[in-house]
Amino acid sequence: MHDSRFFASTRGRIVTELRRRSTASAGDLAASLALSSNAVRQQLVLLERDGLVEEKAVRRGPTKPTLEFSLTDRAAELFPQSHGRMLSAVLREVRDQFGPPAVDRIFDGLSERAVERARRRVNAPSLEGRIAQLTEMLQDEGVVVDYTPIEGGFALHEHTCPYTSVAREHPQMCRVIHRVIDEAVGCVPEQTKSLASGDKECRFEMKPQS
Repeated sequence: MHDSRFFASTRGRIVTELRRRSTASAGDLAASLALSSNAVRQQLVLLERDGLVEEKAVRRGPTKPTLEFSLTDRAAELFPQSHGRMLSAVLREVRDQFGPPAVDRIFDGLSERAVERARRRVNAPSLEGRIAQLTEMLQDEGVVVDYTPIEGGFALHEHTCPYTSVAREHPQMCRVIHRVIDEAVGCVPEQTKSLASGDKECRFEMKPQS
């Protein structure tokens, strides 16, 4: 796994942006990252050489096809996940020794502590302000995440999650973010996509409570 210095580099920023966007051309990346197209292409060549990105021709209109880039499965190893594997192993041992209710109690405790931490940072008067604060908090924890307006509210997009492997084996893991959104942001989220289910992101729709 690369450390924070990699993600601060141009290559790391490109990888993070591709994780957020799923696919993009060199021009798209240059515009998003405020870099020249040539600088981006040079880094993409290196990333492709290392097996971290792949390219394909996509027709965007009547013009000739555009080369778009996306991350390979190998690139997933760049993002935090080792502690997720360890947590899965610990939870498996707890379940085998003490039964499923013990695992449920662990996730209840994790959720309560996560809500306590979130409440110290997520306290803006407006819904969008609280979602922005939650987004910043998650980014500080290493999650590639953003939010967008939707009809009647906002959608939170988690493009990475260090606990995806945990959630596949222990779906209770997702209780944590659900409770944080419910109790700190102040709305019941509707999760429409899940990384653990094979989607490209975890997507939570949030609307003001009536």
